Amino acid sequence: MSGPCGLLYAPAMKALILLLFAGFWTALAVAAPASPLDRPALAQLVQPPYALGEPIDERGVYQLLNSGGALAGYVFETEPLAPLPGFSGAPIDLLVMLDLDGRFLQVRLIEQNEPIFVSGLGEAPLNRFLEQYQGLSINQNVVVGTPYGGAASGGGMVHLDGVTKATASVRIAHESIMGAALAVAREKMRGIAAGPAAYPDPDVDEDLSWADLVAQGLVTHTRLSNAGIDAAFAGTTWEDDDPEAKADPEAPYLDLWVADLGPKSIARAALSPDSLAELQEFLAISPDEEPILLIETARHGLVSPDFVRNTAPEWIAAEQDGLPVALRDSDLMVETAPGVPEGVAMILRTDRRLGFDPGRDWDLTVTAVREHGAFQPQVGSVTIEVPHRPEARFFRRPAPVAAPPPPWVAALQARAPDLAPLGVFLAGLMALLAFRQSALAGARAFPALRFAVLALVLGFVGWWGQGQLSIVTVLGVLRTLWERGSLGFLLYDPFSLTIWVAALLGFVLWGRGLFCGWLCPFGALQEFADLIGRKLGLPQFRPAPRWDARLMWGKYLVLAGLVACAFVAPGRIDTAAEVEPFKTAITTLFRRDWYYVAYALAILLSSMVFFKGYCRYICPLGAVMAIGGLLRGRDWIPRRTECGSPCQLCRVKCRYGSIAKSGAVNYSECFQCLDCVAIAEDPARCVPLILEARRPVRTGGMQAAE
Repeated sequence: MSGPCGLLYAPAMKALILLLFAGFWTALAVAAPASPLDRPALAQLVQPPYALGEPIDERGVYQLLNSGGALAGYVFETEPLAPLPGFSGAPIDLLVMLDLDGRFLQVRLIEQNEPIFVSGLGEAPLNRFLEQYQGLSINQNVVVGTPYGGAASGGGMVHLDGVTKATASVRIAHESIMGAALAVAREKMRGIAAGPAAYPDPDVDEDLSWADLVAQGLVTHTRLSNAGIDAAFAGTTWEDDDPEAKADPEAPYLDLWVADLGPKSIARAALSPDSLAELQEFLAISPDEEPILLIETARHGLVSPDFVRNTAPEWIAAEQDGLPVALRDSDLMVETAPGVPEGVAMILRTDRRLGFDPGRDWDLTVTAVREHGAFQPQVGSVTIEVPHRPEARFFRRPAPVAAPPPPWVAALQARAPDLAPLGVFLAGLMALLAFRQSALAGARAFPALRFAVLALVLGFVGWWGQGQLSIVTVLGVLRTLWERGSLGFLLYDPFSLTIWVAALLGFVLWGRGLFCGWLCPFGALQEFADLIGRKLGLPQFRPAPRWDARLMWGKYLVLAGLVACAFVAPGRIDTAAEVEPFKTAITTLFRRDWYYVAYALAILLSSMVFFKGYCRYICPLGAVMAIGGLLRGRDWIPRRTECGSPCQLCRVKCRYGSIAKSGAVNYSECFQCLDCVAIAEDPARCVPLILEARRPVRTGGMQAAE
């Protein structure tokens, strides 16, 4: 009986394992942990009107300054604060800018090594995903993906659109962002708003007139006379630069009405039917905008002569909780309802997602401007504050919602429809191979059944479920263990993790054969390529045994090189891992740059004449599976005394070259095709069984003839 690696193969395998581990620990000795970007590099990533301030701690947290040099928030990298490893083993490093209320001003990518984004989908989908954070708050329950069960999104739960084929990676990015932001908030920030912003209650619909709005204080009215504005400029260079104010001190300088048109009762009372319909169309397209109506009946006006529609007015601003609120012209024509004061009217808009809460007090500020001198005049200004106090009955606050489930639970929920059939398939396949192996291999329909299973693996496990295992995951686990990090990133892809568990269990029961022969989508694709080649009558190439034995070492050399690269040059590991064509053929379904596609197609075309040459000689994941197969606890392929001497049938029929002349099975190169099992159980093909059937039988002391 052969040992786990064959009679002559075991010493060489042990030597190779020692060599791999020696190279591994040598690589670890020179690997260094990542450090935050230096100040000049980080400063280049902070875009105007913001600037990088002084460092706060050694983990790369800096002050974020506004254009006036005042503290506006904090800027930091996610990797030093929340180094959650991705599938490459390296964290996704992101730049986060938070304002003082805990809202995201910007999230942008610094560096990532996720296989799907490096050369699969590219970084554009990841960058679009990160754009969704702008305006969100760390106090909101933000999750990736659609609501579980297809339910409508609740008011307090924010769902971010994920990236197809990269859901696990963006979940990792999301947890890194939130983890780092909350770490900064706990240590550096105070007074963050307790919950999400209110929004107009669509169920409140009252029949009101403009007079009702005024009587109930639902509109804000501010009147400032010429004498009042003169008093504001008193003692300045510009105190005598408004002759009109001096001529009629009691006349109004500013007569401003302010109304929040978000509540439909207020909007209907303030606008004509045509303007109301236009506003409703606008809000249908932009449901997160809060429209603010301004009417000015005096001589100040609302905008400067240089004002451009659909931009922020220079003379009008707003703030809430001491922070500015972004206002912009809505570019809507305004026609007011009967009874509304006549004057200059415009509707400004502000986005509730950017932190504005219409259900709480906020202040409008109006800038009054004067010029002194005729030639290159000096410009001076004063600010008029107009406080607005909303009525609570017109607004609704999202009800408190339960905290989002842990990421691994969310991932399980998202993949539940796929995990159930995968579990049934794996359980059925393993039970069949464990308890009905001989009957399965001897069945007439076995070849068709095997290709049906491979088709299911290719279509469902590979292309649909994205369950192609990769050497990148193995390297990521090694790096994480070395850096004493968490292996929780594996839980973000429960579909692939389930296949990993099956492969590990297969190590004990069969060696590498379960995964490489039955569960690898790319391996299945190669077998279909071989089938087509044989149907076309293409000549089949098979190297001489001595070359076959030498070439089998290739995959271990590739594995050793990748392990060293993962620790010595981790930035290049994703490029090096392209030795696997899995991403091209399975993950992206050949939608990649031409050279990746050409490489994958070359392997498949070669498989038409050279049976699974990639798996046998190049595949680094196959090398890992072969090493893992050392855990095998039994020799499951039936062997007889005559196997190898004189019978060589199984060795000749084995297209993997995993049976020696002695009849011993090299399980580290066995792909569990069951061809030799079918022969060993077939009385018409197994030579020992045939000879046994032909042996004379002794009866009653007489030797019976055949």
